[in-house]
Amino acid sequence: MTAHASQTETSVNQIDDVVAYMAGLGQGARVAATQMRRAVTGDKNRALLAMAEHLQRRRSEILEANAADLARGRASGLEAALLDRLALNDARIDAMIEGLEQVAALPDPVGEIEGLRYRPSGIQVGQMRVPLGVIGIIYESRPNVTMEAASLCLKSGNASILRGGSEARDSNAAIAACIRDGLRDAGLPETAVQVVATTDRAAVGQLIAMPEYVDVIIPRGGKSLIERISREARVPVIKHLDGVCHVYIDATADPEKALAIAVNAKTHRYGTCNTMETLLVDAPVAEALLPRLAQAYAAHGVELRGCERSRAILDDIAAASEEDWYAEYLAPVLAVRVVDGMEAAIEHIERYGSHHTDAIVTEDYGLARRFMAEVDSSSVMVNASTRFADGFEYGLGAEIGISTDKLHARGPVGLEGLTTRKYVVLGDGQVRQ
Repeated sequence: MTAHASQTETSVNQIDDVVAYMAGLGQGARVAATQMRRAVTGDKNRALLAMAEHLQRRRSEILEANAADLARGRASGLEAALLDRLALNDARIDAMIEGLEQVAALPDPVGEIEGLRYRPSGIQVGQMRVPLGVIGIIYESRPNVTMEAASLCLKSGNASILRGGSEARDSNAAIAACIRDGLRDAGLPETAVQVVATTDRAAVGQLIAMPEYVDVIIPRGGKSLIERISREARVPVIKHLDGVCHVYIDATADPEKALAIAVNAKTHRYGTCNTMETLLVDAPVAEALLPRLAQAYAAHGVELRGCERSRAILDDIAAASEEDWYAEYLAPVLAVRVVDGMEAAIEHIERYGSHHTDAIVTEDYGLARRFMAEVDSSSVMVNASTRFADGFEYGLGAEIGISTDKLHARGPVGLEGLTTRKYVVLGDGQVRQ
């Protein structure tokens, strides 16, 4: 075992100098990132499959560690929803193993050369896809994110520093051991993936303020965490704050499509960032569609909060406040507004939306094209549920998160989103005249 691996495994109570500890992780990651640029696809895949084998062999140890986290969480009054996110079981470990196998099967984007073309001088110019370098990932509750983040960063040729929530510290430590041993089995540097051992909140402050060691930060968690990271980070951040997603039903929409999409976008899952939070209905079809939609939502236990025009049609729903239009409920609550045409719908989305995912249901090709061009969101959909805004559904294989930023990555961030491109020039002795 290396000295640095020993440091990673140190008990949280033995790390007194968090600044020095985090700098050590950063130094190890920077060295590993250089080595990972040389790693071939076969070695990366061997490491991923070895991690899967270690998860299988250490299943009982991981569940025992998770039981300790759950007991501590219950004693501290952790909410039921957070306890559910924290919990591991055989099915969730199986899902982690399957995820590693899926990432190993994905095409490796590193080294791809795109757009290679001859210039008048005779040189060829193209762009090569390369790793970002060192990625810091900060997340809460779910210990399976530790393996998910490690696998994606590894396959894309990056080194990573992972800081999970304090509530999952024993689970994360057990999973980290599987990661280290998998890297060792494949002959890759153990510091290519490092899980922060200390639960001291100061570790986050250090991680996001080490541009000499860390190239990008990806926060995954609640709005307050992401706001803090965005405000204090000294390195670039890939993130989204809110998922205030809309479905707009146009007057030309097929009623059956509209009903299916609007119900699925809200009720498929309530606690995800791509769940619809506001439904916009074109005035000419509101009177016919809203009662059918209300009946469908009632069957799912969804509370509706509407504008004056929607309440004139559905007189038993609550009035929506100004705050409701901005709300990301993550719950069986839906804001409903009747609008006068697509321009009013786009105006509403621009004012209240979060640039995450917005959809139109329409049979008018021209309106669909305009909606796609004019709605400034990371995913814009025509005649499809917002719940499709997901790396797996987009064919990325997996995702590290969703980005609503416009620079570097936008939308679901998969393997390609964890890489960048550099220009490469191929010549045969040319000199510039």
